[in-house]
Amino acid sequence: MRPAHLNTILDQEFYGVRQGHHTPVMLWGPPGIGKSDIINQIGERHQVPVIDIRLSQMEPSDLRGIPFNKDNLVSWAPPAILPNEERHGKAGILFLDEITSAVPSVSAAAYQLILDRKLGEYAVPDGWAIFAAGNRQGDRGVSYTMPAPLANRFSHFEVDLNLDDWVAWAYQHDIDERIIGFLRFRPEQLFNFDPAHNPVAFPSPRSWEFAHRALKKFSHHPHLLLGSLQACVGIAAGIEIKAFLDSIDQMPDIDAILAGEEVKTPNEVDLQYAVATALVGRAIKARDTEDKEETYKHILNYAKSFKTKEMGVMLVSDMLKAIGDELFAIEAFAPWAKEMGDILLYD
Repeated sequence: MRPAHLNTILDQEFYGVRQGHHTPVMLWGPPGIGKSDIINQIGERHQVPVIDIRLSQMEPSDLRGIPFNKDNLVSWAPPAILPNEERHGKAGILFLDEITSAVPSVSAAAYQLILDRKLGEYAVPDGWAIFAAGNRQGDRGVSYTMPAPLANRFSHFEVDLNLDDWVAWAYQHDIDERIIGFLRFRPEQLFNFDPAHNPVAFPSPRSWEFAHRALKKFSHHPHLLLGSLQACVGIAAGIEIKAFLDSIDQMPDIDAILAGEEVKTPNEVDLQYAVATALVGRAIKARDTEDKEETYKHILNYAKSFKTKEMGVMLVSDMLKAIGDELFAIEAFAPWAKEMGDILLYD
C-alpha cells in the first residue's frame, strides 16, 4: 500500500484508540523505504510523542521489568521506556521497530503487551496507539519468521513505494530539487536493491536523503562529489546522478521564466525534468511573498510550452500538491487546464 494511503489508515487507527476500535498495525517492507518515517509523521501530525523501542536490541527482561520483593511477594518494576501517562502524556504512539529482528524470546514477551495492552501489572495508557515495523525475510536483513501468535495480534500492511508520494515528501522537507528532478527522470532508481547481491550502498528513499546531504557538503568540492554520492546510493546510481548534475548547466534560465520572458523549453528529457522540479521549488519558496501570484502565473504559462503535455501536467500537479488549492484561484490556471484537455491531472 502506498504511503499516502497508509497515512490515512494510521491516522484512523490513532483516533480509534480513544473510540475503542484500535488494532495494532504492522508495517512490512525492505530497508530504507521510510517505514519509521511514516510512523514519526503520524506523531508530528497529531503532536504526540512517539516512543521508539528497538526490540532487536532488547532482552525479555527489558520489557518485563525487574522483580523486587514487596510484602514477601514478587512484584515487577516496569521499564521507564514504556509509555507512562504522567511522564509521557495521555496520548501517543508506542512504536515497536525492528520487531522481525527480535529474538523469539523477546517477541514472546511482547505478545501480551501488543494484544492486551498489558505486561504483568503494567498497562499501556488508554490514549496510546501501538504500531510496529520490520523487514521481510527475503530482504537480507537480520530477520526471524514472525510467530503465528504474534502475527495474529496485528493488522498487516506492506509498504509500497510511490514516486509521487516521495516527491511530495521531498518538497516538504527541502530535498535538493536536482535529486527530485533526477528521480522524476529515472524513477526506477528511487529504490533499487537486489538482495541476492546484498550491496552495502544502494538507492532507497533513505539513501537519497543522504545524497541530498552530500550535495550540501561537497558541491564545492567537485573532485569529491562523485565518490560521496556513490557512498550514499551505490556506484551505478552515483554515476547517473553525477552525470545528471553535470548536464544541468545547460538548463534554461529559471529567473527569466519567472520574470515572464519567453524561454524555450529544452529538447533533452533530463533537462525538462530538471527545469520542472526547479520551478516547483521556486513556487514553494514564493508562497510567503507578495509576488507569489505573478510567480505562479509565469510557471503556469511556461508549463504550456512543453512539447509533451504530460511534462507540464507533472509540473503543475507537483506544484498543486506543494502549495495547495490557492493555485486554482490564479487567473492563468483555467486557460492552462483547458489547454491540457483530456490529460489527467489527478491520480
